[in-house]
Amino acid sequence: MIPTLSEATIRHHTIAQSFERGQSYYRSGSVYSLVQRGNTLSAQVEGSEAEAYRINIQFDKSGITRATCTCPYDYEGWCKHIVATLLTCLHQPEQIEQRPDFAEILAPLSHEQLRAIVQNLANEQPEWMDAVEIQIALLTPSKTQKSQKAPRRTTVDPKPIERQVERIIDRYVEQWNDEPALDEIREIIQKADKFLEQGDGNNALIILGAIVQAYVQDWMNLDGSSGESGVFFEELDDALTEAILSAELTASESQQWQKELKNWQKEVDDYGVDSFEMSLTALAQGWDYPPLREVLEGNITEWGVWEDEAPDFADDLAQIRLTILERQGRHQEYLYLAEAEGQTDRYLQMLAKLGRTEEAIAQAQQQMSSAEEALALAQTLREQGELEQALNIAMKGLSLGGSHLYQLAVWASELAEGINPEIALETKLTAFQLYPSLSDYLKLKELAGDQWQSLQQELLATVRGLPDHLHTEAKVMIFLQEGLIDAAISTVDQLSSYQSAIIHPVMDAAVAHCPEWVIENARRRAESIMNEGKAQYYYHAINWLRRVRAAYHQLGQQEEWKQYRTALLQTHTRKRKLTSMLQQRDLT
Repeated sequence: MIPTLSEATIRHHTIAQSFERGQSYYRSGSVYSLVQRGNTLSAQVEGSEAEAYRINIQFDKSGITRATCTCPYDYEGWCKHIVATLLTCLHQPEQIEQRPDFAEILAPLSHEQLRAIVQNLANEQPEWMDAVEIQIALLTPSKTQKSQKAPRRTTVDPKPIERQVERIIDRYVEQWNDEPALDEIREIIQKADKFLEQGDGNNALIILGAIVQAYVQDWMNLDGSSGESGVFFEELDDALTEAILSAELTASESQQWQKELKNWQKEVDDYGVDSFEMSLTALAQGWDYPPLREVLEGNITEWGVWEDEAPDFADDLAQIRLTILERQGRHQEYLYLAEAEGQTDRYLQMLAKLGRTEEAIAQAQQQMSSAEEALALAQTLREQGELEQALNIAMKGLSLGGSHLYQLAVWASELAEGINPEIALETKLTAFQLYPSLSDYLKLKELAGDQWQSLQQELLATVRGLPDHLHTEAKVMIFLQEGLIDAAISTVDQLSSYQSAIIHPVMDAAVAHCPEWVIENARRRAESIMNEGKAQYYYHAINWLRRVRAAYHQLGQQEEWKQYRTALLQTHTRKRKLTSMLQQRDLT
């Protein structure tokens, strides 16, 4: 069983729609093949495709650490298939088949037997060895080294990529909307990312060069609704920088790329776009820039890797270099560079990944300055199985500033459930005070136990004291949860009709409690839309009128509703679309 699992926890990690759909999947019995091996649980869920979706859930004694699904869901929180699986685990634990974890299976095997198994797997699935090599690299102190993969013998043809980018831009020119075009171009950038992951910076650079060449020519045609077209050059500069620093370039190739970058920069200068400065710097410095070379050898000064004052992009460049060093297994150089460039969070994370936990914690006590740094280190420590240390770091992080205090408080609370229930309650309360939500409110009720009655009054006082323009949805949902209909009505009474998603649930709850308010408020909103005569918004008016009808029926005033509806048909008789909608069965 997964420790500390509850519906409140599941709700917190997903959106309402995904929870409701996941609940339907669970109730219909779509979850099967539930298997637990140690701290890993797998399942299959029947969905809209012929092949079932595969779920993988990892947990420790404090709860879930990772949940993945093979479905294409790419929105907020867990997908409906993960929700369905967890609900099955929660309510039907007897469905879980217990099998020994791999540690138990491997324990009785001899060294020779283990080597034989690994070798057989490598023979059957050569790509499986990549993951093994990464793990070996993390366990083995490394000297300065580059990827040992053999370079690709063939180079990518840039012309088809240029044409693909040109077609994308042409397709969206008339729409005056740059976001879909940029998303499609980002998909091509991901092809370069795959080469980088394989240690092939040269081909990644060719792909990115083709993208930039085509984009520079026509990007102004996309400068539409979001205005992101110009900002997109920063993404291109980041990608080019990583490819340049991952590639093996001859002197003549470097000169050619420098010429290309300067030409592209010249093309966009007139539009106030300051791009390619970082990639030009990376090209000029490479890995043999003297101050950088000194740092990578452990000679760190107050200037870090710069001879003079560091440029604005210094942090971005440092992070890109660190990514490459980690990919190449150059861990000590990684630590030197992270220390020199003030990348505290990444420095501490690498110490933890290398198993140097005590050192990471000692350094954190001295160097951590933000909740973001604390969260990054705490997450890494938890991945290493160091739960107590992770919680201690998280608690220290909550005393620091930063924009991730809420995320850290929520994370710490979930971790603490399996370690210290009092801290779980304390940190969840901190999260609620920072950013009230119904899911955290329900979780507090679960954690408080016998203390709930007094805590409930404290929380409701906090919610009532919030300005109406702040956390409106949370206020309304909590009031409705507690049956405080009048408080919910007061909160939404003067809201704009654009916030119908918040107002509708209040009206639905208020039909039995205060039908007169529903009639007055919903009629006003519906009539405003109908009087404006904008046909594309009529369906909003109909949604308001459905609630008017329900309120009249609640009062037993069916005849009054019919008279009102007849009056609307007469008033708007020339609006054919509206009159047709008013004659729908659920409005008669």
